[in-house]
Amino acid sequence: MSDHRDRSCSSTRIWSGLLALGLAAGLLTAAPAAEARPRAPEKVPVAEGYGGAVATVDPDATAAGIEMLRRGGNAVDAAVAAAATLGVTEPYSAGIGGGGFFVFHDGRTGEVHTLDGRETAPAAMQADSFTEDGAPIPFAEAVTSGLSVGVPGTPATWETALERWGTVSMNRALSRATTVARRGFVVDETFRQQTADNAERFADFPATAELFLPDGELPEVGTRLRNPDLADTYRLMAREGADAITTGEVAEDVVATVQDPPLAEDSDRVARPGLMTLQDLAGYEVVDREPTVVGYRGLEVYGMAPPSSGGTTVGQALNMLEQVELGELDETQVLHRYLEASGIAFADRNRWVGDPEAVDVPVEELLSDEFAAERACLISPDSTLPRPIAPGSPDGDYADACPEPGEALGPAGPEGPSTTHLTTADRWGNVVSYTLTIEQTGGSGIVVPGRGFLLNNELTDFSFTDTQGGDDPNLPGPGKRPRSSMSPTIVLRDGEPWLALGSPGGATIITTVLQTLVNRVDLGMSLPEAVAAPRASERNGTSTQAEPGFETAELVALGHAFSATPEIGAATGVELLPDGRLQAVAEPERRGGGSAMVVDPAEPERRR
Repeated sequence: MSDHRDRSCSSTRIWSGLLALGLAAGLLTAAPAAEARPRAPEKVPVAEGYGGAVATVDPDATAAGIEMLRRGGNAVDAAVAAAATLGVTEPYSAGIGGGGFFVFHDGRTGEVHTLDGRETAPAAMQADSFTEDGAPIPFAEAVTSGLSVGVPGTPATWETALERWGTVSMNRALSRATTVARRGFVVDETFRQQTADNAERFADFPATAELFLPDGELPEVGTRLRNPDLADTYRLMAREGADAITTGEVAEDVVATVQDPPLAEDSDRVARPGLMTLQDLAGYEVVDREPTVVGYRGLEVYGMAPPSSGGTTVGQALNMLEQVELGELDETQVLHRYLEASGIAFADRNRWVGDPEAVDVPVEELLSDEFAAERACLISPDSTLPRPIAPGSPDGDYADACPEPGEALGPAGPEGPSTTHLTTADRWGNVVSYTLTIEQTGGSGIVVPGRGFLLNNELTDFSFTDTQGGDDPNLPGPGKRPRSSMSPTIVLRDGEPWLALGSPGGATIITTVLQTLVNRVDLGMSLPEAVAAPRASERNGTSTQAEPGFETAELVALGHAFSATPEIGAATGVELLPDGRLQAVAEPERRGGGSAMVVDPAEPERRR
């Protein structure tokens, strides 16, 4: 399938003519009043056709992936090209200062592989590193600090994926993203609002303010933002690979920034120093994980194993839902059971899932049909379980078919609502579902001076103190990977790729993926309908978050409690349609809408 050869790059139509703008390096500049402002590429949320497909939150990133496919690259090449472009245009959600999880279906072998590119804690981190005098430090202070920065895994993930399954070099994969960073992208309302939401803390770090708050002002919609420092960093990566970030001068800059966050002289912000060293950076390794897999109504659903809780939690919930023929129930009952199964699965997630290198995670039992039956028996069609729900015991002893719940434990800590997801597919049957992140929207808020990228605050995904009655699997530790909710998913039907999807959104990622699958498989929605449908996210809390438009009245009558939230997640997916076309799907509205493209909208024979 792969020949690992580098293909030549030609200029792209999208960016032709932009050099005439003559923008000053690193500055955001509005066009003169007499000139029209640059136009952002159009966002189209659904595309159908042949030859390959890409769906992301951003049209520049989607176009980068499609260009790679059109020039003969495969789905892995397209995923890295799109991800690198998202590092430019969606820098508050992802980039080389973060990490992620990469799920790949190999069209040649039919196998599904996963890469764990999750950030790791420094070797000096201990279980009490997020406490002072025995109490957890304020969460906001942890977020914007060097202490929250995990060792980035994204550069090594890209390099590993390309070397194993790609057909182009890092140089070729980063080419389009480097051009976008140098020439700039058009600011939209979502980017401006995200900047506004972070403006106060961005202003406290000169390198961050220079890049994202030029002249101390918010970027204007329709103006162009350039990042020449990131373009230079990408050029280093193109020559040296991931070593350009984990060793050498960039690594020294990263560690210096983490250990002594470069605050403005007049700032009174508490930005705690971090623990990362050059040895931590140089020692980072991507980990091969066996994917999780469950059968669901004749489908094979593959996901990401721990330290992600996505595969186990989505899989366990699906196993519980399969105990009943949901297709025979009305929509209220389907959604009721979806919410109950989600709440139960989150109770078990919080108690049992962490980094498998540091704690014993009973993955096989969590995904067993026997454990699912034991937990599903708690679900009543007429009422809800009291919240919080107690965790079960995935111990292999299921003699008591429906044991009484034990003691409820505390909720897990908060997770940042940002992150991004992309999905790619090619004409050879290769499929990628890739979720990557820098955690909070804006990550730590700290740009590495002179390098053009934000550092993550991923270590805040650890529990700051024990929330699980003495057995919290997600406490910090040396070299440990914090538990994640990222849920990149690939679904096979009859052994062939049928559907791939994922979403950003912190812990709501799990419920977004789960509900989208229920919408598509059990409620008979098309993938665009399943993605667009109003969402609710039940995570074993005192109330369930629900978007506007999600019908709650009949569910409230069953005992559910809801709290309003503007939006949940921002999914992308690709489905193989019965007639052989690929359908790429992104959000129509959430996070400003996403972008879906295919290589060729017309059947090749008919086009000729």
